[in-house]
Amino acid sequence: MSIWPDDNVILYDGVCVFCSRWVRFVATRDVNQKFRFTAIQSPYGTRLAQAFGIKPAAPTTNAVIHGGVAWFKSDAALTVVSQLPGWQWVMVLFAVPRPLRDLVYNLIARNRYRIFGKYDECFVPDEDMRARVLE
Repeated sequence: MSIWPDDNVILYDGVCVFCSRWVRFVATRDVNQKFRFTAIQSPYGTRLAQAFGIKPAAPTTNAVIHGGVAWFKSDAALTVVSQLPGWQWVMVLFAVPRPLRDLVYNLIARNRYRIFGKYDECFVPDEDMRARVLE
């Protein structure tokens, strides 16, 4: 757990197809526009990643700053989804031990490019989402 001054910011791998779809999933369901997004490849995202010990050239986790605290891996994903309207039930998954949750997370993270693909450059958000992107 780390402290960061901005809140409700999701750090993601912008060239990862799976990660970019995850951001779109969240943005579509986040009707109150609570979360903002930053690709690890952006200047702000790189700075954020480095502050949390994530290698921008080879990220192994996403992160979310929520409640002033940085959450990683499965904690990050569950924290985000549980904040979306109608998805609060996801909080029950926190009862699954973190090592088990992170085992599944790590398996997907290690194979995300091979399974889902990779963009040549960061995906460009649509007009509605662009105001929520931190560069």
